[in-house]
Amino acid sequence: MRDHRDDGYPEGRRVTGASGSTIHPSAVIEEGAVIGDGCRIGPFAVVGPEVVLAPGVELKPHAVVTGRTTVGEETVIFPGAVIGEIPQDLKFKGEATRLEIGARNRIREGVTMNTGTEGGGGLTRVGDDCLFMTGAHVAHDAIVGNRVIVANQGAIAGHCVIEDDVIIGGLSGIHQFVRIGRGAIIGAVSMVTNDVIPYGLVQAPRGALDGLNLVGLKRKGVARSDITALRAAYQMLAQGDGAFTDRARRLGEETDSPYVREIVDFILAGTDRHFLTPR
Repeated sequence: MRDHRDDGYPEGRRVTGASGSTIHPSAVIEEGAVIGDGCRIGPFAVVGPEVVLAPGVELKPHAVVTGRTTVGEETVIFPGAVIGEIPQDLKFKGEATRLEIGARNRIREGVTMNTGTEGGGGLTRVGDDCLFMTGAHVAHDAIVGNRVIVANQGAIAGHCVIEDDVIIGGLSGIHQFVRIGRGAIIGAVSMVTNDVIPYGLVQAPRGALDGLNLVGLKRKGVARSDITALRAAYQMLAQGDGAFTDRARRLGEETDSPYVREIVDFILAGTDRHFLTPR
């Protein structure tokens, strides 16, 4: 690795920014890329002309960042990841769309993340402090929150919304347009085809809502009174009278727990999918 100052990178082309960064001589930094201070770019990494790397980003050997992509501070992208390529969508015709990745993410080997599509709003966005394990995929126009974990070979399809603190198990797939509420956990080898309530626990090959993520709630220090309220709310959603949304409305009229209110608001919000309901 060679220390980069403002006198151009090792092949003589100017790189915008990059004070104190180290760029391996074999890396390809295309004209127009913006490299923040203190970045580390390893052997054979590729950075496209519209990419912006914030300070402290690290690209391991053979990582590729392309497209109209911004990468937040101290994010690390591991070998073989391809970040910012065009969507896997036959409707895509080359329109200018974006991928925004937040700070302190860990994007492991072979991960793929695509830019958005015009029909989906033109933006794929990933929050802060996430972990994407080997081979994970984030498709076009997906919105991923903070502190999300996607285990090996997990796939998030187009237009999904993954809220904060969600865990998606290995080899699991999230169907396009699905929403997964905050704090939910998806077990390994599950196919999730409908929305998942906040703090839900999903498992089985054709993902089924099978309870609450009680372990996650306890680890986050949620008060026992709130956990009790959540368990009572889940039972009402599972066994109450009327349609699922009717039960949620009644629950909203009765609860004073902010955690239960979050579930109610999630259910009553607009959605393109049905819900996984308690079994």
